[in-house]
Amino acid sequence: MDDNKERLQKVMASSGIASRRKCEEIILQGRVKVNGIVVKELGTRVGKKDIIEVDNKNISKQALVYYVLYKPTGYLTAVSDNLGRRTVMDLIDPETKKTRIFPVGRLDYDTSGVLLLTNDGDLSYRLTRSQKEIEKVYQVRVNGIINQAAVTRLITGVLIDGKMTKHAKVDIIEFDRKNESTLLEITITEGRNRQVRKMCEAVGYDVKKLKRISFGGVTLDGLGVGEYRQLKPHEVKVLYSL
Repeated sequence: MDDNKERLQKVMASSGIASRRKCEEIILQGRVKVNGIVVKELGTRVGKKDIIEVDNKNISKQALVYYVLYKPTGYLTAVSDNLGRRTVMDLIDPETKKTRIFPVGRLDYDTSGVLLLTNDGDLSYRLTRSQKEIEKVYQVRVNGIINQAAVTRLITGVLIDGKMTKHAKVDIIEFDRKNESTLLEITITEGRNRQVRKMCEAVGYDVKKLKRISFGGVTLDGLGVGEYRQLKPHEVKVLYSL
């Protein structure tokens, strides 16, 4: 085996096509050619001299870029939507979108907060598919005045979708007795679908408002709703160290 060759999906991801997982889907769909021949094998390895085409367009390696967006509610975390709904890419200016950036992971339609965007498929893969525990911090307002028993269950783990959640950190920020609600800060290390909402529902409290305030140490500092900025070099370094 040629040690200088890399897996096709990794090279595609490094070229800013999409996340590595999405690149695998593109290969399986028969949309990729290597040296003029359609390739559908995920184990295919390519070298620097190989010509790779996606949808009949030659790919070239782009400079890697990294952004954090303060995602508002009411936007899909997707590059596009077949139904014409608003996506987070509608918040990005055309010049920035000349580089094929994409969201890292998911943030629900009705959840706001930290969302990373990049063209670095390797980093996206590490942050979303790695077995390492990456901390994600949420501000959560729930209906009702939460009791200590519920908080303890959130910390130790609850059953959602047939599987127990991992240990979480939970802090009570505020009891709003006038409006019968509680503001919590919940830190999790998993990325399961609508996890925080389902955790709160499992202990008897519906979520009124949910915002992710940190992902792997990247925060919303200096950003207004709908705004974004490039990550600083030390922030990228920290994400790669996770």
